[in-house]
Amino acid sequence: MEFKTVKMEIPQEANIIIGQTHFIKTTEDLYEIMVNSVPGIKFGIAFCESSGPCLIRAEGNDEELKSTAIKNASALGAGHSFVILLRKAFPINLLNSIKNCREVCSIFCATANSVEVIVAETNQGRGVMGVVDGFKPKGIEEEKDIKERKKFLREIGYKL
Repeated sequence: MEFKTVKMEIPQEANIIIGQTHFIKTTEDLYEIMVNSVPGIKFGIAFCESSGPCLIRAEGNDEELKSTAIKNASALGAGHSFVILLRKAFPINLLNSIKNCREVCSIFCATANSVEVIVAETNQGRGVMGVVDGFKPKGIEEEKDIKERKKFLREIGYKL
């Protein structure tokens, strides 16, 4: 077995969600979740099928995000993994619906940060071992940081 890191490409002003699922209809079900959760959302989905023809299945309503999701899924190459790239919404708007999707087994990350996926490769294929989401802490939040956090949450409409 060999461990590798795979850096995900995240277009500007986009977020990424990476997870694991188990069925060919995942792309259609995730598509429906996306369009029914946030009006005007833009997204691309790519899913690595792990049996039969073992194709990357893709859907979306934004060609840049869809093609980048395909590129990320191809680089990842882990069976039954999926990559969603989205704009005009935040993962918080979708995560519960995605988790409740019957085929979805788990979510590895949901972020706008730089992401590296740690994969294990065997003779059979690849599997996701975990993710590196962003960077390590540089310090402890101080009063000015608390004020900035609270201001930001109000600016984006998540707090009154």
